[in-house]
Amino acid sequence: MRLLVLGGTCFLGRHVVTAGLQRGHEVATFTRGVSGAPPAGGRALHGDRDDPAALPAALDGWEPDLVIDTSCQTRAAADNAAAALGGVAGYAFVSSLNAYRNWPPGPIRGEDEPTWDTADDGYGPNKAHAERVLEAALGKRFLTARAGLIVGPYDPVHRLGWWLERIAAGGRVVVPGQALEQPISLIDARDLAGWLVDAAQRGVRGAVNTTGEPGMTTFGGLLETCREVTGSDAEWSPVSDADLLAAGVQEWVHLPLWLNAEEARTAWDVDTTRARELGLPSRPVRDSVADTWAWLQAGERPGPQPGRPEPGLPPELEAELLARC
Repeated sequence: MRLLVLGGTCFLGRHVVTAGLQRGHEVATFTRGVSGAPPAGGRALHGDRDDPAALPAALDGWEPDLVIDTSCQTRAAADNAAAALGGVAGYAFVSSLNAYRNWPPGPIRGEDEPTWDTADDGYGPNKAHAERVLEAALGKRFLTARAGLIVGPYDPVHRLGWWLERIAAGGRVVVPGQALEQPISLIDARDLAGWLVDAAQRGVRGAVNTTGEPGMTTFGGLLETCREVTGSDAEWSPVSDADLLAAGVQEWVHLPLWLNAEEARTAWDVDTTRARELGLPSRPVRDSVADTWAWLQAGERPGPQPGRPEPGLPPELEAELLARC
């Protein structure tokens, strides 16, 4: 089949292209052309999704059977895709748990939880808008995958990557003490990518919470896996939520994946029953961590992402916290 990947050169999209090629599909990507080339075997099309003329011009008569959309960030991008691709046999859209009006903090008990319906120009409202306009155009040919924390090789956001590099450096490492026993969930980009290709081809429709199984690991378990994989002698220096916040430590940014205990209890509580019933796989956490570490060691990590704060605890703030421990 002819598969068009909107995105396809960076992280999840790159793995979608690989999965499509492995399954024998003819694969094309549509990107701005600033993040490199797609995996070998993919056909590269270029254009700005916010320009309504760009996608039809790039396709130039090439008609995909399936579309997997990994890159929609704006309302214009969604509107333009709906106009240009409303006739395809299947369209899988990578949305986010942020599309839910009450997440965070959650919990999310199922896919029927209310989504944003405002005109706000924000990540969650824009994802919810994209879901609505694409579903209106495609009807029963539309799948929306509401993703949570995605990890794995080629991850440019560098949340898990920062923990790996900091733990590998050894010594005393500031960790959020109240979060170590907190259950968390994650999905490997390769598992999600393969599932998206297969689900689109077999006609899975509707909304699916595509994240890892609740309680698959804990925050502390993930950090311990990082320590084992890197062979580090790092020593945890736990700091309470109150002390972290008082020192100006930013949740999710300075200590990636950390949320204060009150919010974390519900934010990580997401019902993925439908995803499991539809065959979304979940490889061992250690495999994801080890493969991410191997990729980082190969020196392929891209630079800082435009519009995103660089994750990690600033050295001077870390030294200040360690001095108090």
